[in-house]
Amino acid sequence: MKKTILILILFSLNPLIASDKITKTLLKDFKQEKKGKEIFNLKKKALSFGGKSVPALIEVMKSGKYPERNRWVATFLLANIMGPKSASFLAKFAGHPNWVLRMASLKALLALKEKSLGPIYANALKDKSLIVRIQALENIGKLNLAKFAPVVWAMLYDSRNYYAAKNAGKKRSNIIKKVITTIGDLKFKKAEGPLLTMIQKKKYNDIFEEMDYSLSKIQGKTSPEGSRRIKRHYWKRMAMAQVKI
Repeated sequence: MKKTILILILFSLNPLIASDKITKTLLKDFKQEKKGKEIFNLKKKALSFGGKSVPALIEVMKSGKYPERNRWVATFLLANIMGPKSASFLAKFAGHPNWVLRMASLKALLALKEKSLGPIYANALKDKSLIVRIQALENIGKLNLAKFAPVVWAMLYDSRNYYAAKNAGKKRSNIIKKVITTIGDLKFKKAEGPLLTMIQKKKYNDIFEEMDYSLSKIQGKTSPEGSRRIKRHYWKRMAMAQVKI
């Protein structure tokens, strides 16, 4: 009788023992820096374990003992395995001290098409890392979160989105171009007036194409083909047509 009970107890514990073994195996694999085919094999292995990989993936994401590249991989594997259920956990990493984890969480949430976390993305538009700000901008644009268009527009006034150039004051970084096109994609009507004014000034030549694109999106009208002079004339007429006498 006692022998039978012992066998039943061991049988019931078997899934837990197996799960613990999987966790230890994966943690050992994630401890070493992986590249190329090694990364592919690591992903394949973790995915083959399905939900049993989750404890190890969470541990890798949370611990600085593991290489950054592997923590990045663990973030996407968690999103892949758990799907939308992982969103709230991933969102916590949008405020992680390590920019790689902040970036990975935002990118994973975009892959999940997670629209409910707009405030998280909007807050990340002010991140100290330019790369993270660019990713947050992509999230808002691709998920069409028009509600946050004013926060996107405010990026034009954030000094961190500009860089100092020799004998030329501050220059716009490439993120400014992305800001302008995203404003168009979100059809932010309040930006129409300022853009119509800016596109007439040569000091904004470096973002002319982006302004032209954005105005076309907002107005639902495309400027004629041709030179910038032709396009400027077209938008000037559009601006005059809006003036109330």
